[in-house]
Amino acid sequence: MGHLVCAQEACWQLGLTKVLLIPSGNPPHREIEDEPGPEHRYEMCRLVVDGDDRLEASRSELDRDGISYMYETLVELFGDSDAEPVLIVGGDQAATFPDWHRSAEILGIAELAVTEREGFGRQEILNRLESVQRGAGAKFFEMPRIEVSSTMVRDRVKKGHPIRYLVPDGVAEYIGGNNLYSD
Repeated sequence: MGHLVCAQEACWQLGLTKVLLIPSGNPPHREIEDEPGPEHRYEMCRLVVDGDDRLEASRSELDRDGISYMYETLVELFGDSDAEPVLIVGGDQAATFPDWHRSAEILGIAELAVTEREGFGRQEILNRLESVQRGAGAKFFEMPRIEVSSTMVRDRVKKGHPIRYLVPDGVAEYIGGNNLYSD
């Protein structure tokens, strides 16, 4: 739900016409316990965007071999385009952005839009981005605090607890129907 609220607020506050949800194919930064695999993650993204013309699920990282780097994704999607893409990230990701693969070059393709998260305030984020953006800053937008995380959802499924109203109904049905995250 947090990703959907984030997408909605970015559309509204930043005047975006479309937000792509891009599940990572082979992320370089972390491994997730009970990872269902990229096809399941894509299908859940597809289910949540159904019926909302502002949102679209993208297979761009799933259909490419190797490590999924955002720089390569942006080049693939927007390299020869006149579009002015905006890369939407939470404050936790923005704080690590200087360590991303080709982070400075990412900013040559897309503008960075950030929503603060607990523990990652605006000034701290701007300080961390200074080495990459050379004072250019980032766009910030507000988002209501959603205290539901993917880790919490996975843990609840594993324990047999309900997840209805924590994820969209179609996603809850998909998780249950495919026996994801449970022993």
